Order: sequence, then C-alpha cells, then structure tokens
Amino acid sequence: MTFKRRILANLAGAALSVLCASIASADCRRDTVHLRGDWGQARFTVEVADNAVSRSKGLMGRSHMPSSSGMLFVYHRTDDLAFWMKNTLIPLDIIFLDEMGVVVNIHHSARPQDLTPLPSTAPSRYVLEINGGLAKALGIEKGTQLKHPAVLQPNAAWACREAG
Repeated sequence: MTFKRRILANLAGAALSVLCASIASADCRRDTVHLRGDWGQARFTVEVADNAVSRSKGLMGRSHMPSSSGMLFVYHRTDDLAFWMKNTLIPLDIIFLDEMGVVVNIHHSARPQDLTPLPSTAPSRYVLEINGGLAKALGIEKGTQLKHPAVLQPNAAWACREAG
C-alpha cells in the first residue's frame, strides 16, 4: 500500500470512528447538559469551560443570561474546588458535581461581585453555573445526575449511551 493510500485509509477509518461515536451518543451534545433526579428532568444550553483561560473568565462581565442557559466547568482531575463571584454581574447557582456527574453541593443565588470563596465541600470535577434561584425552583438537589459528553463515560451515573 502506498503512503498516500495509507493516509487515506487512516482518515477514512478515523471519520468512520467519529461518525459511529456521534451516532452512539446522539443524545449527548457538547452544548447541552441534561439533569435528572426525583424532582424530574431539565436541560440547559451551555458553554463549556475546559481549559485554564476559559475557566478563569467564566461568566464574568455578563449582564444577562437566558434562563435555559449556563456554563459547565470541566476539570481534568477531581479535587476540592472553590468559586467566587469576582466581576460576575448576575446571581448564579453554583452546582458542584463529582467525577460521576452527581451533584455534591449547591451554592444558591451567589451574590454578584462577592469575593467570598464558595467551596465544593466534597471533591468535584465539574461545576455547572445557572441563573440564581433556578436550582431551588426546579428542585435540583444533592444526588441529581448530569449527562454530558465531558463526564467520563465509564464512570458516569447517567451515561450518554443510556436511553432517557
């Protein structure tokens, strides 16, 4: 097989793998999180902050966020985390999740511009920020599960490949 044919064969194989993976996880999209618990289910359109630059900026400087939107912070290891509201202009619910995508703590309606650290209180790997007051209004609580492709799928409490 010539070098050119090997490259084309590798590209075709990679494209097929991506296609199969996207079909297998069609219910999971990078821009959407799903939440479920005894209270029911909810879906939010999210921006994903998965590197140091995007995580440090977060939702700072925004004067408005649609009620069905949020930001998902993704860390590459599970650790004790703390957030603050420096330069954040809107109240937020800060939802901490463990490596399985299960809610371990929520700071409800964090005050804009407040510099007080808001700790996870349990090792966390993901943080979801939504408009302040929505978590209580929807009934989101500890134990709620999150479905998103960033959650490590072998460990996910609600994996992308599952129905529902």
